[in-house]
Amino acid sequence: MKLLKSFIYLLSIIIVVSCSKDDSKIDFTFLQLNDVYEIAPIQGGEYGGMARVETIHQELLQENKNTMLFMAGDFLNPSLLGTIKVNGKRVKGKQMVEVMNAMNFDLVAFGNHEFDLSKEELQQRLNESTFPWISANVKLKTKEEAVLYYKEKNDKKENVNETFIKEFTDKDGTKIKIGFISVCIPSNPKEYVEYGNMFIKARASYATLKDKVDIVFGLTHVKLANDKKIARLIPDLPLIMGGHEHTNSNNFIGNVQISKADANAKTVYIHRISYDKKSKKTTIQSELKEVNSSIKEDEKVKKIVENWQSILDEKIKQVIEKPNEIIYNTKIPLDGRDTPIRSKQTNLGQLITRAMSFAYNDKVDAAIVNGGSIRIDDVLVGDISPIDIFRVLPYGGAVLKVKIKGSLLKRVLDYGKLAAGTGAYLHRYNIQLKDEQWFLNNKPIDLNKIYTVAFSDYLLKGFDIPFLSYKNKEVVEIYHPKESEIAIDIRKSLVAYLKQ
Repeated sequence: MKLLKSFIYLLSIIIVVSCSKDDSKIDFTFLQLNDVYEIAPIQGGEYGGMARVETIHQELLQENKNTMLFMAGDFLNPSLLGTIKVNGKRVKGKQMVEVMNAMNFDLVAFGNHEFDLSKEELQQRLNESTFPWISANVKLKTKEEAVLYYKEKNDKKENVNETFIKEFTDKDGTKIKIGFISVCIPSNPKEYVEYGNMFIKARASYATLKDKVDIVFGLTHVKLANDKKIARLIPDLPLIMGGHEHTNSNNFIGNVQISKADANAKTVYIHRISYDKKSKKTTIQSELKEVNSSIKEDEKVKKIVENWQSILDEKIKQVIEKPNEIIYNTKIPLDGRDTPIRSKQTNLGQLITRAMSFAYNDKVDAAIVNGGSIRIDDVLVGDISPIDIFRVLPYGGAVLKVKIKGSLLKRVLDYGKLAAGTGAYLHRYNIQLKDEQWFLNNKPIDLNKIYTVAFSDYLLKGFDIPFLSYKNKEVVEIYHPKESEIAIDIRKSLVAYLKQ
């Protein structure tokens, strides 16, 4: 009997060992976000919200502990919260870092909008972050040389590396090393930033990693066309998780999958990945998941978001009484993305300038606003509240009624046309360009006539258009609105116009 018990015990150990033997196959999950500027739900609370994303994250971790959470660039700016001041300083992405720390992001890439911040502001956000960053082609310019970005804590510097390695082990003991490469589009030149060639740096990063890990993935913030070129240069990448475009897409170049989610966490990509170490075969099942009001908010993240939103609401209430009131609904997306808003007339630009005319009971000949005032870098669709309007025009400012000579108006319009691609590009109401000639109210602009035009006050300060200022003699008269008038704030003007 004693011999039989010993045999059964030995057999059970053999069974356990055989069942837990490394089978060379391992499953892991990636949760991908990109271009997220708002921590709270948008479009009347229907879509997005980082607390909802965290619920998805926790569910995936319960499904498979080998789950990573990624941000493929653009999260520190632009945002409405980022423009307000707390304790005398603009927030500038501090709210996003606080939320992302609570969510335990596993890896983030630099996006071009991270460099909207000053050198000092960006360094503060890096220092505050508890998650790792990655980029192969952006470096910090110093007087002597360009160096890796870094985090500084307790007088110790921790470099932001060009590559990143993660190790996974599953229940049967299978181990895997995963490498990541990242590059950022050089579309936001700043004195303190050096951009290396995206394609050279991507290939060099891959070459550095490929013999150190089992498999390499991309986490990029570049145009889709650039991602496709990277895929052709590095055909062994199974997946590139990308950012920069704000509309979801899933493309294949050979065997390389390129996935991008919608901006502001309206959707996220879930990639369930299986890897066979013997065959070196990767299988990816990707799901584009809508983040909507049906998803419960994670309580820990929700509390952080609500704290920041209460600060924001108080600031907005100084201008608009009911910040969360639904004032308009649109089925046609209103385009406020950076590239179009700074290069062509969009329906959102037309709506804003129409509202500027409305602010003066349409007793002006035209209205003009610079594209750089429109900072949402997103589209608006569905229910719209005053908070959304503040996201569009975070810096506000008055709408001025200006009497201006036709010759100066033409110079201003010509300058705005040549400034396409920059913040000085001009959106217009009741002004058209036909066959290289400017028309106002369907008549050619008379160089000697005095026109009454609604301008954003920023333009009359001469920042974007140097010769357009209060001091120019061809600016005949300027009317500054009273506190009781909706023209006192361009956002008030737009809210009032949409409500009517």
